[in-house]
Amino acid sequence: MKAEYAAELIKFLEQHGIEVYVDGGWAVDALLGQQTRVHQDLDIALPHEYVPRLRDLLSTRGYLEKSRADSWECNFVLADASAREVDVHSYTLDESGNHVQGVEYQREHLTGKGSISGNPVRCISPEWLVRFHSGYELDENDYHDVRVLCEHFAIALPDEYGRFIK
Repeated sequence: MKAEYAAELIKFLEQHGIEVYVDGGWAVDALLGQQTRVHQDLDIALPHEYVPRLRDLLSTRGYLEKSRADSWECNFVLADASAREVDVHSYTLDESGNHVQGVEYQREHLTGKGSISGNPVRCISPEWLVRFHSGYELDENDYHDVRVLCEHFAIALPDEYGRFIK
């Protein structure tokens, strides 16, 4: 997904009252203020209450749910005919910012600020992006994302990434 399209899609959602936080690879690049690699999708986190509206809005742009074994009401992928994908992560927090339902975000995770293609975006904080890049089968993109975050924000590289160091 191209940077201009990702930025425009986020702006479109926010113009329609849907507050999103960028997660995943685009969040890394947003925090750095520049694109550092190719992205196949746009990961977004949003309050669960916005999911029906999100589905409706993206359906007007040709997005349909992509069948995946790990999909559930709070984590699913929407794709369009051009193979652009939006990986949706929804959550519900209580008044104190604690996780109640859905993907296990806390208010403290949602404090990052960055930009995509010159457009300001909200995103997952650098420390939490590093933590979230663990606990699954890691690939070169994960290593790239974590390495650039750790270098830029002076965060220690997690031990599980040692196998990527040559």
